[in-house]
Amino acid sequence: MTKSVAGRVWFGVTALVVALGIVIQLFVTANGTEGFYPDNPERVLNVFAYFTIQSNLLLGATCLLLAMDTDRPRGAVFRTLRLNGVLCIAVTGIVYHLVLAATDELSGWGAVTNVLVHTVTPVLGVLGWLLFGPRRQTDGRIVAWSIVFPLLWLAFTLIRGEGTGFYPYPFTDVSLHGYGQVLLNCLLVALLFLALAAGATFLDRRIGQKTPAER
Repeated sequence: MTKSVAGRVWFGVTALVVALGIVIQLFVTANGTEGFYPDNPERVLNVFAYFTIQSNLLLGATCLLLAMDTDRPRGAVFRTLRLNGVLCIAVTGIVYHLVLAATDELSGWGAVTNVLVHTVTPVLGVLGWLLFGPRRQTDGRIVAWSIVFPLLWLAFTLIRGEGTGFYPYPFTDVSLHGYGQVLLNCLLVALLFLALAAGATFLDRRIGQKTPAER
């Protein structure tokens, strides 16, 4: 199996796992009784307000396109979304396991989808990027644009929370911590994002360098 074919298989499996995790989560939510919104469709639609789900969607969509054709030249929009998918899913996995995992008490299908969207897809996403790239896709301009999505998500979360009282994560809950602490919490996450972006840029250039035999 060539590296190109192996990459397409990996990306296809990643997209499939993302889809599976999100679909199970939607069914679990639709048939559950806990949560901020008591009734459907609000309960189900609210699933998409979570950074975890949006990160999985970004990763899954870009991996699906790569599974269809790994060698096709990609423009700046795709390169930005690809980096977003990898960085955001990495942040999702890190923040969940360091900060949020201890607060979860899940069982059954809820536990299954939790593992898929918080552990399996971050591992598949980051390893897929390291192993199969595509390489030479990251630079300062792409990193700068990649910051837009997390900032938009934060603005949406805070504005929506002010009107509805719903905040998807404890560290973003203004009613509990106030804006000062929430913004400090988000700044720490942003620093993690930027550190990962800097590391991704370095690795992309390093891994993407041709060996003397290839030149």
